[in-house]
Amino acid sequence: MASITLITGGASSGKSRWAISYFRTCDNVLYMSTNPELQAETLHRLEYSNKENDVKWEIINNVNDPASLIKDHKFFIFDDLGGYVSNVMKETAKDINEITKEETDKVRSIVVNNIIESMNKVEALNGALVIITIEPGFSVIPELKSQLAFRDIMGFVNQRIANTAQEVYLSVSGIQFKIK
Repeated sequence: MASITLITGGASSGKSRWAISYFRTCDNVLYMSTNPELQAETLHRLEYSNKENDVKWEIINNVNDPASLIKDHKFFIFDDLGGYVSNVMKETAKDINEITKEETDKVRSIVVNNIIESMNKVEALNGALVIITIEPGFSVIPELKSQLAFRDIMGFVNQRIANTAQEVYLSVSGIQFKIK
């Protein structure tokens, strides 16, 4: 049975560590990172886990279209939705510091459509996907227009995914709580 899981929380709250442990004994995992390269600590944790469990994962960095990568694996980790939203904002807005409502709506649509397509592809493969995201509700009230747009997009996208995912976890201080 296919499985879509969302893990949310603050920065450095243990989300990636938890996602790696979620699939620790599985082969055929694709780790999709929106960063140009994985943080050294995350890469070390992933390599150590793979060695300890005698599995091999594929890692793709700088992911800007996760749906296009969902085809040859059974298990997927998308790290992270916040980075993806930020990248789409930079690509879509003429001036990120003066992002318009229309551009914000377009970013929201691009992100939601791509993530829903990713989820549908995983379900068609009868696979499993863990989506790592940041919880914007834990942040201070933004002053910059771009930060406000980011927070609003993240809030909308997180709610949409959480409502359709089978499981949702909240990560706080390295402890994960199942909330759905």
